[in-house]
Amino acid sequence: MKGLNLVLAAAGGAIVGAAVALLFAPEKGEKTREGIKDFVKSHCPFVKESEIDKIADQIEAKIDEVKKK
Repeated sequence: MKGLNLVLAAAGGAIVGAAVALLFAPEKGEKTREGIKDFVKSHCPFVKESEIDKIADQIEAKIDEVKKK
């Protein structure tokens, strides 16, 4: 269970880091998604390829939500 918590914490940190970086340097949606995917791939090699798209969708949705405020 400790290993899973460590993985989730690392993935969460990567997601937050990517979101913050993208908020300070916003780009078009397609470039944003590619940036998120590249960031997760390079910083979280243990994340499955199929999960990266889900993570990118979640981050992009949050970024869009914050931009609208």
